[in-house]
Amino acid sequence: MLRIITGLAALFALAASPAHAAVEGEIAFVFNTFSFLVHGFLVMLMAAGFAMLESGLVRTKNTAAICLKNIALYSIAGIMFYIVGYAVMYTDVNGGWIGTFDFLYNPSEAELTLLNAEEATSEQVAAVVEGGYSVMSDWFFQMVFVATAASIVSGTLAERIRILPFLIFTVLLSALIYPIQASWVWGGGWLAEMGFSDFAGSTLVHSTGGWAALAGAIVLGSRKGKYGPDGSINPMPGANLPLATLGTFILWFGWFGFNGGSQLALGSALDAVAISIVYVNTNLAAAAGVIAAMATSYVMYRKIDLTLALNGAIAGLVSITAGPDLQNHVLALVIGGIGGMLVVYAVPALDRLKVDDVVGAISAHLVAGIWGTLAVGIFGGGDFVTQLIGVLAIGVFVFSVSLAAWLVLKLALGIRASEEAEDDGLDKSELGMEAYPEFGRGSSPLF
Repeated sequence: MLRIITGLAALFALAASPAHAAVEGEIAFVFNTFSFLVHGFLVMLMAAGFAMLESGLVRTKNTAAICLKNIALYSIAGIMFYIVGYAVMYTDVNGGWIGTFDFLYNPSEAELTLLNAEEATSEQVAAVVEGGYSVMSDWFFQMVFVATAASIVSGTLAERIRILPFLIFTVLLSALIYPIQASWVWGGGWLAEMGFSDFAGSTLVHSTGGWAALAGAIVLGSRKGKYGPDGSINPMPGANLPLATLGTFILWFGWFGFNGGSQLALGSALDAVAISIVYVNTNLAAAAGVIAAMATSYVMYRKIDLTLALNGAIAGLVSITAGPDLQNHVLALVIGGIGGMLVVYAVPALDRLKVDDVVGAISAHLVAGIWGTLAVGIFGGGDFVTQLIGVLAIGVFVFSVSLAAWLVLKLALGIRASEEAEDDGLDKSELGMEAYPEFGRGSSPLF
């Protein structure tokens, strides 16, 4: 342990010394790879955050089903992104609309040669270092973003969707829908050529998940009893708000990896300063989202709604994700605060349209994602018209393809649980178990 600490200290001292103000070569390679891996597992922690948030906002009879969906969607996203998704997103896009269908993305030839060499030569090391970072570290960082988009869909459609068709849709989302639209920007596609800017995915990740969720909610319909025949809206409160609050804090924590890692490098003083700015803006925007949501809910209802405050945090985070590299931190407060306000107005607006979003994901991810992307153009990080074109193009593509996929699944398999299954809860009907078997069942809507 002492040798490890001493070695790390020497490495950091070398990188910080005046003669190495900008680290190069193998040291930069190590730092860049380290950034991808550490920020990547922070984003993976967001999968737990989504699972806890959703578990807290559904009724107890659907908790185990939510947990299963979240661990399954993360697994499916990883496998499909390895099989084909990464290549579709990044390989030979060249200003176009889609990458290639190369299957099974693996380490580079140079990395495999270095790994299998009996004694590595300087030429072999140089061939690997030339790439700037480990190939699979980048794959890992990009993969966890796909799972985030799928998690957004899960929360919206909770309590009435069958698990199998949802998982089939996750296959399509992670293998094709998400990678195709992301290739337009991060893969160097046609939107990138236009100058569209989305630093960490307000649109490419969060609005994409929101559009897919909206399409699913329209096809699936609302929960039984959610809307009365007279147009009334019947609240169906979540069973565990402390758990939902914990999930929100986990998401907030993981978001530092989401935005910070999107600097895509840690091999220079510039990168270190940029990541620090991103962290601060991310935190400020989330905090502003909470306070703005609390204030807005009090003005509207004369009560401070905890669930709206939680979604305010998420909306603030989503809003800043397109442009967390702002050098004026006050703007982060403005962007996050507006996001928090928007979510409070969007939740009841969707209810008036009879779009049943169990956890408020459409409001927090789609609405705030659109706002955050346009804010990049408003505050000088990009051209507003170009940002608007990107929002519309990705929205039309994701919503239309998702809508078609949900309709096909509805006709082919059926996507909705039966009324009896919905009454009993998806835990029993889909899994044959209960998350809280020791609790007695009564007539309370909690169960």
